[in-house]
Amino acid sequence: FNPSTSIQYAIGSRQFVQLKVYDVLGNEVATLVNEEKPAGVYEVNFDSNKFASGVYFYKLQAWGYVETRKMILMR
Repeated sequence: FNPSTSIQYAIGSRQFVQLKVYDVLGNEVATLVNEEKPAGVYEVNFDSNKFASGVYFYKLQAWGYVETRKMILMR
């Protein structure tokens, strides 16, 4: 992606949601969501203007569910 990407997720009930972005070394570089959300479908924009090209991972956590996906930023 370049310069931004959107991340979509859905939750079936009210729950605390965390969506964080990490660099390839495992350092947290951004917190996109860190709050309780009602049930619904959501879309979060990740703006990468201040980040270097490379591999990043986002991790979505909500009520025992954890998903990690890879993103590649190319400038």
